[in-house]
Amino acid sequence: MIEPGLIALILVGGLVLLLALGAPISISIGLPSAVCMLLILGFDNGAITSAQQMFRGANSFALLAIPFFVLAGVIMNNGGIAERLINLARVLVGRMPAPLAQTNVIANAIFGTVSGSAVATASAVGATMAPMQKKDGYDPAFSTAVNVASAPAGMIIPPSNTLIIYSLAAGGTSVGALFVAGYIPGALWALACAVVVFFYARKHPELRGKPLPAFGIILGTFLKALPALGLIVVAIGGIVAGFFTPTEGSAVAVVYALLLSFIYRTVSVKDLPRLLFESARTSSIVIFLIAVSSIMAFVMTYARLPQLLADTLFGWTDSKVVVLLIMMIVLIIIGIPLDPTPAILIFTPIFLPIAISYGVDPVHFGIMMVMNLSIGVISPPSAPVLFVGAQVAGVRLEPVIIRLLPFLLALIVVLFLVVFVPQLSLWLPGLFGLV
Repeated sequence: MIEPGLIALILVGGLVLLLALGAPISISIGLPSAVCMLLILGFDNGAITSAQQMFRGANSFALLAIPFFVLAGVIMNNGGIAERLINLARVLVGRMPAPLAQTNVIANAIFGTVSGSAVATASAVGATMAPMQKKDGYDPAFSTAVNVASAPAGMIIPPSNTLIIYSLAAGGTSVGALFVAGYIPGALWALACAVVVFFYARKHPELRGKPLPAFGIILGTFLKALPALGLIVVAIGGIVAGFFTPTEGSAVAVVYALLLSFIYRTVSVKDLPRLLFESARTSSIVIFLIAVSSIMAFVMTYARLPQLLADTLFGWTDSKVVVLLIMMIVLIIIGIPLDPTPAILIFTPIFLPIAISYGVDPVHFGIMMVMNLSIGVISPPSAPVLFVGAQVAGVRLEPVIIRLLPFLLALIVVLFLVVFVPQLSLWLPGLFGLV
């Protein structure tokens, strides 16, 4: 049998080398995994087993929820929903200091739950908010930092494709429980950003709040945004209440989003091929990543790499706090260059058994993992959301990074709370009888 150390070297070394050479993430994961499979089982058995593992990884009814939620998000992104949600957020925070920045935070939290993507949220909301904040005298670097820092809230607040992927990687952890578990940590993420904005506004009195508009305008704005908010209630409410599975809920979300866009007259029948192609392209990337990651998971299990890593950690320390801290540091660092999807697929089979051995609930660990990776996607120097946010606003990265540091500090405090106070993640699922 091939030594586990050699398998680990090929997997890690091949992944790092191929990423450094600019290869796609799926190839960087799949090629070293396939080589290890051939070394372990021989050419014929290795090739057949690799194909079987790819098919097994992609052949999941729960996995259908991802393309449906992606399609719902694409429809909503093209359906004028962002503007309605931004207007609602402006009404909600109109009297607060730095109201447009606070609007950005609230709009990202709301819109992120609809789009399910931090990058899409930073792009859609940022493109609308950046000119408005610049016109009102906001520092462009600060307004960009606000947009970047608050965009990942939608990765935690359901419906979240990231949590669905974790559920698959974790061997079927309840999607409904993960969805409900994300509400409080997601709200804390948005609250942390809002607090940083509040303290910034205290030093910049020119960014004072504005009087609330007339009640009729407030009511009209709320009614215009209500159908968009209804998507969350229908899809997530139905899943939590047990009316339908996450996959069925995602299909309901597509129908709801499509009907809403037709009513708003922002999407027509002739737009459907383009929207379907856009969602299919995004979904195929995710599903192929899951398929090739199944080969890696098989190789790691066959070579007992998770068990060897667990034994190593147990040899270093028997402290649960130290082990969780090590995991947090690794996930944040790996989340900077890697998209959350491959990061979850690679590290869940490694870290989850170790976490469970220390008494960590799989649902709690899923929220912890997604929050770590969410911080990674906005961390300098080259995280994807940071890059997209700066590009949309038309500002250089350096000043944005400086303005982003207080947000990162606040979010790390929230992360510590979520990691070491499990009830922040488990109280709501327990209340609904999901854990």
